[in-house]
Amino acid sequence: MKLTGNILDIKSKREDKNAGITIETDRIEYITYKKDGKYFQPFNFIDTLNEPVIITGDCLARSTTKHLQEGEYDFQVYDKIGDDYVLNENKFLSVLMVYDEEEQQSFLSSVEYTVTVSNEEFKQLKTERSKNNKNKKGKK
Repeated sequence: MKLTGNILDIKSKREDKNAGITIETDRIEYITYKKDGKYFQPFNFIDTLNEPVIITGDCLARSTTKHLQEGEYDFQVYDKIGDDYVLNENKFLSVLMVYDEEEQQSFLSSVEYTVTVSNEEFKQLKTERSKNNKNKKGKK
């Protein structure tokens, strides 16, 4: 995980001027909801990537969630389609910043990038990743 720029400059409205802010993460958490008896239950799969995903600040808007811990920030994620930005309700970003008293600076402590997918996509992702992992183990 890596942060370039000041993530705190991102406000609750998406802005083009935040394009210089980037967050790199090599982990994506995929979530799906399956019916378990009477109720839908969430199931997750954390994928560790070979190449990090880069999310730019112009594709983010700070979420207006009120009950966050100090240093925790949640963001809505927009997809850039041509010149337009479209809110993607299935993507979510959460970061935790820690303030260092000695350095008097905030540092990125953790990044959680979550994507909600359909049951079919979830099964396909898990199958592909397990095949890739078996192939990597076999080559060593």
